[in-house]
Amino acid sequence: MGRHFGDLAKIRHVITYSISPFEQRAFPNYFSKGIPNVWRRFKSSVFKVAPPMILMYLTYTWGNHVHEQGKRKNPADYEKDQ
Repeated sequence: MGRHFGDLAKIRHVITYSISPFEQRAFPNYFSKGIPNVWRRFKSSVFKVAPPMILMYLTYTWGNHVHEQGKRKNPADYEKDQ
């Protein structure tokens, strides 16, 4: 029972490398490179994603509006009722 979870099987011809957690940096260049990269990716994809979403939103609101109008009664149908 001396084997740990990471050493359960030996796989031949596979080389793994690791670095000490003390040598890693959790958020390197987060503000200097990360946020500008997110902004660049957002700008490049917004014109591909936004028009279909706007079109679907307008279709959805139009459909709800027509549905609500269809649920109402027409007052002209009941003018002669007493």
